Amino acid sequence: MVHTPETHDDLAEALNRAARHLRTVCLEGNGSKRLMAGPVACADETVSTAGLRRVLEYEPRDLTISVEAGLPWREFTALLRRNRQMVPLDPPFAEQATVGGVIASNSSGPRRRLYGTARDMVIGMSFVTLARKVVQSGGMVVKNVAGLDMAKLMIGSFGTLAAIAVVNFKVQPMPEVERTVLVSFAASQAAFEARARLLASVLQPAAIDLFNPPSALGGGRPGWILAVRAAGNQAAVDRYERELRSLGDANVLDGAPHEEYWRQVEEFTPRFLAVQPEGAVVRVSSTLKDLETFMPPLTVPAVARAGSGVCYVYFDEAGAAARYLADAAGQGMKAVIEFAPEARKSELELWPAPGADFETMRRLKALFDPSNVLNRGRLYHRL
Repeated sequence: MVHTPETHDDLAEALNRAARHLRTVCLEGNGSKRLMAGPVACADETVSTAGLRRVLEYEPRDLTISVEAGLPWREFTALLRRNRQMVPLDPPFAEQATVGGVIASNSSGPRRRLYGTARDMVIGMSFVTLARKVVQSGGMVVKNVAGLDMAKLMIGSFGTLAAIAVVNFKVQPMPEVERTVLVSFAASQAAFEARARLLASVLQPAAIDLFNPPSALGGGRPGWILAVRAAGNQAAVDRYERELRSLGDANVLDGAPHEEYWRQVEEFTPRFLAVQPEGAVVRVSSTLKDLETFMPPLTVPAVARAGSGVCYVYFDEAGAAARYLADAAGQGMKAVIEFAPEARKSELELWPAPGADFETMRRLKALFDPSNVLNRGRLYHRL
């Protein structure tokens, strides 16, 4: 049975009815993240927030916007773009994703280096619990922090606690000028040295991504690629270009090629999984120094947020990803299998080292969902 409520009251009733009768629930938006995190367990009912798609409040001069969770992400960003504004999360699967799905999965992309993640952009939220309560957290004022921690619980929870109904964002003005500089290197050491020089400089790019040769994200250029997204006024972007050209063999993208390049970066994971249906993606969170150690030996595609230490490693087969993850965990690295074939998830250890705060997460799950009916196992098979 599939429910697609169009009001918050209907959403609350659908969840509460299922909870009262101990019927398990699969909670989702458009289902674009089904390959992400834990398995989508067989459930008695499916509740989709895709029917909640209104823009509730938007005044561009206030730099805030409030939208319902089912609003398609592309419609959301297109609306902001008409006013030269943005919420620069750059999530994968953006063509199919909803606002609620992006926030519930804590998805982000290349520009997290400058702008942060969802926790930095969400200023308020309404969510619906199994007890039929509509909880409001935060507000529509950028500096309003009242109750904000409750909203943060929902970010990255994969719908295991409650259903996100409304999300309030602070928005950013789009930069006057943007340009991409791709600097290529024959060896990883030179690429990391260039990254270090860039991070130590006064320049603050919107994105600093590093791609190994198998990723083939060099825009037709071989080797290791340091991709820098420069943004600001004309004089600042021109300076970026001059200084980046001094780091190595550089290629500059402007206008449509610039936009298309970052679209390819954002959608690298969806394209990989479409071509490799048995493939899997491991996300490794490391220090900037450790990135220099574990990334060069990789013989499979790897895409790194080189200014933050997050690296995505791509395997044609889920078993190979599991072996790599076990080895990484054995070395004390923080890693998860972020994407894997649905049929394989139940047999894989997706999150080998959840950390010291996992017991707190278990208690929160018991508080919000004592009968464990909501999105069972979706948080990397742990909750």
